[in-house]
Amino acid sequence: MKRMFPMILLFALLLCVPVRADELTLDAPSALLMEKQTGTVLFAKDEHTPREPASVTKVMTLLLTMEAIDSGALSYDDTVTGSAHAASMGGSQIWLKEGEQMRVEDLIKAVCVVSGNDAAVALGEHLAGSEEAFVARMNERAKELGMNDTHFVNCTGLPADGHVTSAYDIALMSRELIWHHPDIRRFTTIWMDSLRGGASMLVNTNKLVRFYPGATGLKTGSTDSAKYCISATAEKDGMELIAVILGGSTSDKRFSDAKALLNYGFAAYSLVTVTPESPLPAVPVTLGTQKTVQSVLTSENALLLEKSRANGLTQAVSLPESIDAPVEEGEPLGTLREILDLPRGSVYVVQGAREVLIPDRPEFVCSIDPAAGRMVVHLIEGM
Repeated sequence: MKRMFPMILLFALLLCVPVRADELTLDAPSALLMEKQTGTVLFAKDEHTPREPASVTKVMTLLLTMEAIDSGALSYDDTVTGSAHAASMGGSQIWLKEGEQMRVEDLIKAVCVVSGNDAAVALGEHLAGSEEAFVARMNERAKELGMNDTHFVNCTGLPADGHVTSAYDIALMSRELIWHHPDIRRFTTIWMDSLRGGASMLVNTNKLVRFYPGATGLKTGSTDSAKYCISATAEKDGMELIAVILGGSTSDKRFSDAKALLNYGFAAYSLVTVTPESPLPAVPVTLGTQKTVQSVLTSENALLLEKSRANGLTQAVSLPESIDAPVEEGEPLGTLREILDLPRGSVYVVQGAREVLIPDRPEFVCSIDPAAGRMVVHLIEGM
């Protein structure tokens, strides 16, 4: 039997998208739209200015909780006992009493649906022993995710000096949550539910869950100082988008801004799974125990592109004439390039540079030459 070896796939449009900010007019001072799978930023407005996030903070609280569950360190059925500190939280809450016991699953539901501050603190204390220790973990995880505009002071988002993040950083942690922990959608898509055997009714603070087709979450937040914020997620035709709004002047304008971003993204872009136009050939092996190895594409073969240019792609496959043994499974054998022909004179901006490394994929660099009428992503040798 021939062994199968993944072949490195180069994406021609990952991050190589035209900036069309003039098409969107938003109320909020900071906003960002990101595609989940590729991490591509489709729209940004003052995205790195640190601002108060209010309860959108709880995206990180939920991320650490879901990571603990998925790692086996925590279970949905574990029992959490409310502390005096957790019970003392103001703002949005489920009126958790000191000594009251609730399942982890119910506390997650309370955080996702009604933004319970007491529920968030109870989860943080259960995981780390104290809210302070949990916040230290939040800041450590933020640093790992590259959230350079962020500093957390609490796990709720209640007003506190120095508690800030940015629209870009919120998109980063939101992406991490929904991409690697899809079970969170079971909670973030709830419109109405209850706790304590039906005694406590819950109605989602995120109106998009009820009124925006394809909404999948994620978290709202508002305080007098932070104003109105949201990290809104929605999926359509296999593409999930993250729309972040910070500092909206009213609740309705916050939701309107988020809808405008999502509508723009779904109307202008599509996520395409790349497949070879013809079967990939086997590569001869020199001095091996078998004569050939079969090249295959990696599983990361999604391409984000403008719908208006979806038909302008051509493929180019590059494979060696042969490869010397030994050959390890997973070893890169060659490249498949997707090339987009552009009208001459088109102006494309990629983070203000003609060459830029692609976030999360440091082995790729995107080169753009509008004068030549094409742009291609290249593999950096040795990465």
